[in-house]
Amino acid sequence: DQETARLQRLARGSGVPLQRLPPERIEELASGGTHGGVIAVVGPRRFQEVEALLPRDPGKAPFLAMLDGVEDPFNFGQCIRALYAAGADGLIIPPRNWMTAAAVVGRASAGTSELMPTAVATAAEAAELLRAHGLLVACSASHSGAVNLFQADLRRPLFLVIGGERRGVTRSFLDQADLILRIPYGRQLDISLGTTAATAVLAFEVMRQRQQALPSAS
Repeated sequence: DQETARLQRLARGSGVPLQRLPPERIEELASGGTHGGVIAVVGPRRFQEVEALLPRDPGKAPFLAMLDGVEDPFNFGQCIRALYAAGADGLIIPPRNWMTAAAVVGRASAGTSELMPTAVATAAEAAELLRAHGLLVACSASHSGAVNLFQADLRRPLFLVIGGERRGVTRSFLDQADLILRIPYGRQLDISLGTTAATAVLAFEVMRQRQQALPSAS
């Protein structure tokens, strides 16, 4: 089909060797059944240093994000897709062996997990380093001191930590955050958004503010 032909052209243009295999062999090699008849044999993911995620353009305010405690690989991939689409400069993930779920993450992220510059560090390590580089350390949580997401100035250099659905952002990190954000709801609701939805709301609000001036207060 046209999509397979396009992939073949891209592979040849990049010097990637191609090999035709019987469908049953594809099934044996693929992780999961939704491979579309095409697989790639790749090496281990190479992660960057946290500082390498900062944009080289001195006039660009960095937007780095961290997914901390997001255990489900499908949700993890969906979050990466939202962050990448919203223009995040890089992603920080906590230390663990993500390669065991790389195929699920890759599919859920629509391939953006392979495109997103990524580093490995704990939230505390990343916050200390990035604060030293002038980034505002922020997170999202239900907290008495939380600021309405749509009233916060997110045009500044930003490091945003997003917690998982089970435990959210840790208490120790809340205590060291410069800014705690809350997503306002359209009605009274005692439950929180899922991590993927919350990530999309947060990331695209950062994008919106950076693409246009904040509205003046009424």
